[in-house]
Amino acid sequence: MSAPQRREQAVRAAVEQGIVGPDAPIAGLLDVTGIRASAAALRAAFGGVTPPGTPVLHAFAVKATPLVPVLRLLYEHAAIGAEVASPGELALARAAGVRPAHTVLDSPAKTPAELREALALGIAVNADNPQELARIDALAASAPTTSPIGLRVNPQIGGGSIGALSTATATSKFGVALRDPGAREWVVRTYLDRPWMTRLHTHSGSQGLPLELMARGVAAAYDLAEEINAAAGRQQIDTVDIGGGLPVNFTSDAEAPTYADYARLLKQHVPGLLDGRYGLVTEFGRSLLAKHGTVLARVEYAKRSGDRPIAVTHAGVQIATRTVYAPESWPLRIAAYDAKGLPKPGPPVAQDVAGPACFAGDLLAENRLLPLLDQGDYAAVLDTGAYYMAAHYAYNSLARAPIHGFTATPDEVRFSVVRPPQTLAEIVAESGGKHPDALLQDVL
Repeated sequence: MSAPQRREQAVRAAVEQGIVGPDAPIAGLLDVTGIRASAAALRAAFGGVTPPGTPVLHAFAVKATPLVPVLRLLYEHAAIGAEVASPGELALARAAGVRPAHTVLDSPAKTPAELREALALGIAVNADNPQELARIDALAASAPTTSPIGLRVNPQIGGGSIGALSTATATSKFGVALRDPGAREWVVRTYLDRPWMTRLHTHSGSQGLPLELMARGVAAAYDLAEEINAAAGRQQIDTVDIGGGLPVNFTSDAEAPTYADYARLLKQHVPGLLDGRYGLVTEFGRSLLAKHGTVLARVEYAKRSGDRPIAVTHAGVQIATRTVYAPESWPLRIAAYDAKGLPKPGPPVAQDVAGPACFAGDLLAENRLLPLLDQGDYAAVLDTGAYYMAAHYAYNSLARAPIHGFTATPDEVRFSVVRPPQTLAEIVAESGGKHPDALLQDVL
């Protein structure tokens, strides 16, 4: 079955099995078969451009889909580790069983406690700046570590079409800016002074970044590694972490570009990096999960305003924050289904698909051509497997939606609970519910 066929089977089954309905008006659906296929494609792509035996660690960017069952699936099924950027993400990776040797810590604001924990566990650390490196110096001197240590560099090659996601601009907050006066010389000297630093890291951005620009960023890191190794008179840097950032096509079901496209481009532009002398680390996130997630939301009301139809659903800013606030950069596809979970028939009608939040801009789609959605129908928000259903935005104290994994055949769809719906008690608890009198105390 194709991915769209599996999705249609899952939507119908979700309605039939009560995964969604009047009392469960929203749910996220994750296609397990699709996730496995993407993981296999990633491994095959880089396996096809590196000699046998080349150490390659694919570390999933946990921020993209911070769900323990997802991390567990990727790790157990495809030996894909975890790239973490906070204590919370590290806790999720550990809960999923990801070993320290398959974990990478990246963040521009690591605390001493975070660094101490990572170094004690033997987790790879990419330092972001000189001050962080000084902290690592002190910690490693007091308690020797087996952690591979690297430095993140910013090649300053420019940005893509989404500025907020471009991390290799002239003024990016990430890494050491290589083209700033004296920076390159400082980096080389830093490595020569620390023979135990064996990795180099770069990541040029995500979504909206052309593959050619991504390859230029990797090439800049490779050239720097070669320069450092030549100055050291040995291969001090043995591993280059090339980050992630493969763009996702949000306009159709086609998966493009592919990991194979990117790997071939790297082989063409940076052949020395892939000749077996260097180990590789990748940190892909969105591209592994995005196409394999669907948010299914019931139409609570269908109304009209200014002669435009409006479908008021339970999916809005809380699951698609970027789309609501920056729709030009983050448009999402919507598919219409009837109350039985079948594709909605009828001619396309320009209409708004609105969310439940109390502000006018809470729209998933504006003036979108779809079969007319009626009360009790379902709007399926496609390509939402990454940075959507798990990146909750608690406006109006809206609850986190439940998430279900599914496997589908023409005859059967099986669901498993990935994350249960957030309860009202949990919302109250995280909103200070155990301290209702905290502000009634006398202030001295």
